[in-house]
Amino acid sequence: MSTILITPLSAIEETIRLYRPSHLVTLLSPEHMIGTPEGFANERHLRLAMNDVAETRDSDVPPAVEHIESLLTFGRSWPAKAPILVHCWAGISRSTAAAYILLSDRLGPGSEMEIAQSLRYRAPHAFPNPLMIRLADTMLERNGRMIEAVRGIGRGTIVAVGERVELPLSLSEP
Repeated sequence: MSTILITPLSAIEETIRLYRPSHLVTLLSPEHMIGTPEGFANERHLRLAMNDVAETRDSDVPPAVEHIESLLTFGRSWPAKAPILVHCWAGISRSTAAAYILLSDRLGPGSEMEIAQSLRYRAPHAFPNPLMIRLADTMLERNGRMIEAVRGIGRGTIVAVGERVELPLSLSEP
């Protein structure tokens, strides 16, 4: 079974070398957006330019419906034969939200709390971006379950930069 890898920007080169992911999701502010790393085709690299904010009024480029739609479409095109790497600047907020959204979409309704708990277990530092979660909850018609599940795991351990996280596609894996 393949995995969703979550890292900060500083760990993507090493993670690509060690895990050989087939797909890459970059979530960075527009002014910090990176190009496609060597070895990746552009169509296997989704670049979402957005600021890490919890409210739309707090930024010129907040997470938006279009970002979540692109993320879901890209995630659905991933065959899961090799890992997908999801990263943001610190590997704490946008990337953990994106990984949670991808796995929630893949596993379907009713899995929201179990996914959030699995994320917390594997990533004590995770603080999924609440605006991204709210948008995805609406789009996936989860009626607040994604929001409540992420709220239920709490803020997490405060760190400057997160660690690499392996989030399995099967919740039965330890």
